[in-house]
Amino acid sequence: MPVTALPQGNRLRAGRFSEAGRIYLLTAVVHNRQCLFADWRLGRLVAHELRLAEDLALARSLAWVVMPDHLHWLVELEGASLDGLMQRVKSRSAKAINTVRQTQGKIWQKGYHDHAVRREESLKTLARYVVANPLRAGLVERIGDYPLWDAIWL
Repeated sequence: MPVTALPQGNRLRAGRFSEAGRIYLLTAVVHNRQCLFADWRLGRLVAHELRLAEDLALARSLAWVVMPDHLHWLVELEGASLDGLMQRVKSRSAKAINTVRQTQGKIWQKGYHDHAVRREESLKTLARYVVANPLRAGLVERIGDYPLWDAIWL
């Protein structure tokens, strides 16, 4: 019997495991890779939801960057599952963005990518990777010039 390939979104969810206290590197992509967050004011709405998730003890942000068409978030999971955390951040930020833009419709692509950080991986190295995205993309010459990032070590 032939094996039917799963759509990419389902493959990303296969085998996903949420564990409180574990650190994850999460990536979410804007619908159709639209450079929505080139407008930093819209990106700040996403940043607000990341901070709110921390205030509600759902997760502890270690580092994050909102790029023009995606989000990277290094996070320690606390009082939520990965799916619950990402659903909350994406849905609340989408509602806020649509309200500000006076639009309706999708803001984020379905699903997200997650990587459970292994003990031997350096958190500071991963955090530097996350916050250096704007440098690698050629958006700025110094990370301090990019408005949409944060890390607990800096």
